[in-house]
Amino acid sequence: MIGIFRIVVGFLFATHGAAALFGVLGSKQADLFAWPSWWASAIQCVGGALVMIGAGTRYAALLCSGSMAYAYFTVHQADALLPVQNGGEKAALFCFAFLLIAVLGNGAWSVQRTASRREPAAAAAE
Repeated sequence: MIGIFRIVVGFLFATHGAAALFGVLGSKQADLFAWPSWWASAIQCVGGALVMIGAGTRYAALLCSGSMAYAYFTVHQADALLPVQNGGEKAALFCFAFLLIAVLGNGAWSVQRTASRREPAAAAAE
């Protein structure tokens, strides 16, 4: 179940970032290298993809979690205290979902797990 959760959250985050990076899926394209919109979109796209496939998952998830915490406190918190009031529900949910993934790790069906299974077989063949 952890693997499925990681794949779904990573996919949703990556598509959110890709939409802003490339101006697709009904989103406005972020200006190249504009702070923080372009950089946040790049973290979302790349970090979400890494989490989704399970490569460098803990580090990518921690970076994604931090970026959503930053987004919540700099963009949403200024408008109101609670996420339901300031529109920060997605940022808060992504922040804690990625924090959970960073703590729990890959789960099943990850690139890292597949690679670690092949190493002993390759060493035995030599």
